[in-house]
Amino acid sequence: MQMTSSVRISKWPIWLCWLAMVLDGFDLVVLGTVIPTLIKTQELGFDAIGATFAATISLVGVGLGALFIAPLSDRLGRRNLLVACVTWFSIFTIAIVFAPNVAIFSTFRLLAGMGLGACLPAALAYMNDYAPPGTGGKSTTRTMTGYHVGAVATAFLALVVIPDWRILFVVGGIAGFVLVPFLWFKLPETLPAVHSAAATGTPGQTASDAGKLPTTVVPVPVENRTSFRDLANKPYPLVAAGVAVASFMGLLLVYGLNTWLPQLMAAAGFSLSAGLSLLLVLNVGAVVGLVVAGILADKHGAKRIVLLWFGLSAVFLAVLSVKVQNELLLYAAVFVTGVFVFSSQVLVYAWVSQLFPARLRGTALGFAAGVGRLGAIMGPAVTGALVAAGIAYPWGIYVFAAAAVLAVAALAAVPQAITRLPGDPRSTETARSGRTSSS
Repeated sequence: MQMTSSVRISKWPIWLCWLAMVLDGFDLVVLGTVIPTLIKTQELGFDAIGATFAATISLVGVGLGALFIAPLSDRLGRRNLLVACVTWFSIFTIAIVFAPNVAIFSTFRLLAGMGLGACLPAALAYMNDYAPPGTGGKSTTRTMTGYHVGAVATAFLALVVIPDWRILFVVGGIAGFVLVPFLWFKLPETLPAVHSAAATGTPGQTASDAGKLPTTVVPVPVENRTSFRDLANKPYPLVAAGVAVASFMGLLLVYGLNTWLPQLMAAAGFSLSAGLSLLLVLNVGAVVGLVVAGILADKHGAKRIVLLWFGLSAVFLAVLSVKVQNELLLYAAVFVTGVFVFSSQVLVYAWVSQLFPARLRGTALGFAAGVGRLGAIMGPAVTGALVAAGIAYPWGIYVFAAAAVLAVAALAAVPQAITRLPGDPRSTETARSGRTSSS
């Protein structure tokens, strides 16, 4: 039995999901911007070991949120989960300002991460529910530009306010609280059960929002009680395994670089301000890469482009291991590295959204993001250990390049197409090479 849902393409969902990713971008780099100051001043008792612990435990929280909270978006609704998680994240981000020591600081980061960890899978699942046919790659990468805009804005703000690091957490928490009412009142739900109620009025939804819903009708199965066990059923295990390895390596790169790039550059002989500037440039490159990658993925297939992007990431990361005295060349190399490294991981999400059916989309994205967070934990932890040992440069760069190569190998093993389960509304053809056909 199927139920039809309908959505008019309006600007509110696009911008609200984008802004949710801005918060994720803030969380991505905020520790990288404050760690050098905390280590230098030893405020709250921070040293290299304490900073590594704080970075690691933060990502444990994000991973737990992605694995165990994000799948609830397939049951309870994307909108409801986004509202709850952004609120939770904002509360504990503000709380960090009052942390008296490393342990409490890290605890608040763990709790904030649990709330934020579900936001990315829920927002991307929402945008793929909402996207017109043939635009899944572009919709995913466009939404994820918010991730890196948030990172760029945070790095820029850090240049202005450091050494007063608490301001960064105040700004991040307040931004979340401002976003919450807009998510609640302006974000229509995409789950079929909510759409069925929209005709008579849905609690929490304004009449004007309800009136915006009907335009394009897309069949969606009624049953939406999914779990990770569904990913173990044919034909998904091989796909899930390949995606898990690639996501692990992709987020190892993203979080390792964003957490430790300023310190890696300091180890290479550059100043703290230069390291923060390079972090900003890295994420500007990421935004450019996302725009280009989404267009190419919809045109040529997500698998082909994600393999190319990870391969080029390995090449340009290897280039960064070569010391250059010319700052212009260094900034150019970091910019190009950002173009490929961060959009590689987002292309994994785009491909997951296209390969798995709508009823499993939130669960599959949560799985990819959750397993990826293990890589996000490993990246800062390994690089932190190299920093503590005094060999972070160039060995940290070599670790990142090797991770990109392993991601290529994992995704190459994933089949070009998967056979759909009976009753799946998306055909096998729409998943071939991660491509959809426009109507």
